[in-house]
Amino acid sequence: MSFLLGPVSGALVAGGIYYGFSNLIQARTKQLSTDLHIQSTLLLHSPTPAWISTYPSPAASRIEQRPFLSQLQASWNEQLEKTFVWAGQADKHVSNAAGELSRWAGRKLTGKD
Repeated sequence: MSFLLGPVSGALVAGGIYYGFSNLIQARTKQLSTDLHIQSTLLLHSPTPAWISTYPSPAASRIEQRPFLSQLQASWNEQLEKTFVWAGQADKHVSNAAGELSRWAGRKLTGKD
């Protein structure tokens, strides 16, 4: 009979823990549901404050237009683009010149010129 005492007492403890957690979860869920219902009712039936009806203007309309700064930035971007294009073309020319120089040096060293 003593071999049943351990499993039965374990089952009782586990059942008690399960019941405790289940009861706690149910109580909290009921309280949260009640609180949510109260908040919902307050939101639906409360008068609208005056500050809600005066929305701020859209962000696009609040941005100042600065034509001089825009023109300066556009000019800067164009010059920067030209510089990068020039650097890319110069790199091609340098690599072509280096290739021609190495071929010329190879011809001079081998005597095929």
